[in-house]
Amino acid sequence: MSTTNNLKYPLALKEQAKAVLESLTPELPPLRLDGSCVLRVGPTRVPLDTVIYAFNTGCTAEEILLRYPTLDLNHIYAVITYYLWHRDVVDAYLEERRKFGEEMQREIEARWPKEGIKERLLARRAGGK
Repeated sequence: MSTTNNLKYPLALKEQAKAVLESLTPELPPLRLDGSCVLRVGPTRVPLDTVIYAFNTGCTAEEILLRYPTLDLNHIYAVITYYLWHRDVVDAYLEERRKFGEEMQREIEARWPKEGIKERLLARRAGGK
């Protein structure tokens, strides 16, 4: 015969559980918008894109910290948690950033074509410019 049927949770444990629930407050993710409209993690220059890319390619929070030691482990976990809860919003932001990056790349390549760059640089050097 099992004795667990006669066990009851102590009142103090119930009160502690209630206290934990009452202490829960929503926390904003440690993200900030810099002057160029890039979301950065905490007080660092590491963009949100970098942390999410590393996470999506299989890195743990600790591995991300090893790659980007200016980050704080708590911030990494908070950003990953936010991402998992709001994946659609973050993915939409990341997609827009990707499109913008591609557009900038096309503009740069149109303005300064890659073809013949070595010859142009060598000619500048030879010309003393």
